[in-house]
Amino acid sequence: MPPDHPDLTWRDGVPVSARYGDAYYQADGWAEASHVFMEGNGLPARLTPGFHVGELGFGTGLNALVLSDAAPCPVAMTSFEAHPMTRDDMARALTPFGGGAALVDQWPAERIALPNLDLRVVFGDARETLPAWDGQADAWFLDGFAPARNPEMWGADLLAAVGRATPPGGTSATFTAAGHVRRALDAAGFDVARVPGFGRKRHMTVGRRR
Repeated sequence: MPPDHPDLTWRDGVPVSARYGDAYYQADGWAEASHVFMEGNGLPARLTPGFHVGELGFGTGLNALVLSDAAPCPVAMTSFEAHPMTRDDMARALTPFGGGAALVDQWPAERIALPNLDLRVVFGDARETLPAWDGQADAWFLDGFAPARNPEMWGADLLAAVGRATPPGGTSATFTAAGHVRRALDAAGFDVARVPGFGRKRHMTVGRRR
């Protein structure tokens, strides 16, 4: 596992990346993840045994916990993370959501077992690790920090790799509605739509692979 842990500050109990100057989630992170990533991908209705979720930006692991909690059957998830949290920081970040003991107790690891979820975490720069991945994801949680603060996570080449790793009919969802992200997803093979966002975000972006 890379030693490049993020430097964090804390704002009202919410972790904020010092590197990117952005929070990992809004105040109600569970509801945010449910709206943006679950509902944005039409989940949990689409979940069937063997369904695979891909994620850019594992962060606190909150999205994995939300998916595990909602999954009615065994599914898989592969998440790409360049700056993994320490165990203590993850535990603190997940405290408002019950602590996530099942995740924290196994962290850090490249493979983690959660209820109805076989979770794999790929450590390193996603611009290198995702193109080398030989898997396919039926839905994507695109959860890097804001494009203005972390542009590398939203580059056309990386989103093209997301497109290549998505079968026709596969989906993506992200909190951002930035025009250049929508255009890059379209170029990557997704039919893109701007839909209502969560909380302070008026809009977010969803896509379906052509």
